[in-house]
Amino acid sequence: MVADHPADPAVLAQLVELSPAAVEEILVQVAESYEQENRGFRLVKVAGGWRYQSHEDCSAYVEQFVLTGQTARLSAAALETLAIVAYKQPTSRAQVAAIRGVNVDGVMRTLQQRGYIDETGRDVGPGQASLFGTTALFLERLGLNSLDELPSLGDLIPGADVVELLEQSLIGLPELAPELDEPEPEAELGEPKTEPTDLETD
Repeated sequence: MVADHPADPAVLAQLVELSPAAVEEILVQVAESYEQENRGFRLVKVAGGWRYQSHEDCSAYVEQFVLTGQTARLSAAALETLAIVAYKQPTSRAQVAAIRGVNVDGVMRTLQQRGYIDETGRDVGPGQASLFGTTALFLERLGLNSLDELPSLGDLIPGADVVELLEQSLIGLPELAPELDEPEPEAELGEPKTEPTDLETD
């Protein structure tokens, strides 16, 4: 309860003088008991450690209490950039910019200042660009224990049938599209074909 970050089981094991495996087993049992008792808080494993947090059923009330008057939220551009780094890491600024199609230097600096991403190494290619990845704080904020728990990109990509429907909505359905090869009907004899003008009246 007093830890600033999720508590490492190995550290807890040293404090209580038990093996890490025994501590992990106890923590799992405590977490399960809280769920069975339908408590308003949970004991969860995130970012490789354990922490107490409010139950998701209480999130609406907790958010209203914590976020009242606060406006320091990540912009849509920052969230997009953070998602790219999370799925492509380690990645460079240039690679992220190529995906987003805009300069991301300012957004990357903001994410690094907030502690969500950090430099993880250097590219072996020309220029040795800095490579970035997500941090433990990123996992903690998302309530994830590891990057393996990120949603699969395959689950977020629409199927072929959905893509086909989207394409048809952009170019028009085939049965409704005009036939380009079909000749325009000729006007009847004695009735010359004319284009309507704004000067014609009933």
